[in-house]
Amino acid sequence: MSKARIMIVEDEWIIANDIKNSLADMDYRVTSIAGTAEEAINQAEENMPDLVLMDIMLQGSMNGIEAAREIRGRFGIPVIYLTAYDNQYLVNQAKTTDNYGYLLKPFKDKELDIAIDMALHRDRLEKGRI
Repeated sequence: MSKARIMIVEDEWIIANDIKNSLADMDYRVTSIAGTAEEAINQAEENMPDLVLMDIMLQGSMNGIEAAREIRGRFGIPVIYLTAYDNQYLVNQAKTTDNYGYLLKPFKDKELDIAIDMALHRDRLEKGRI
């Protein structure tokens, strides 16, 4: 049985595919992979995943922080950032989106699994499902 439905937002296909394979090994179901913020918003609305794994730096007119703000605000879907960037400006920007985690690439599968578990638990608590 699948633990949760997760959308991946990553514009580097090799990284997105690696994350997808890792999630499958952890028994999560990937609803979709989006390469741009705009595509992520559309796929979030269409698929309503339980969680979004969001890269911050994306191709296109919007970055991952803007997409996360839109997805969280419109659909109430929790977001975990997966990024190679650790500068304080981006961290502060990410804080404004009520995100559920911030993992620096490269990360270990166990770190990702724990972050997902914690985010989903927090989301269930906040929605009164526990």
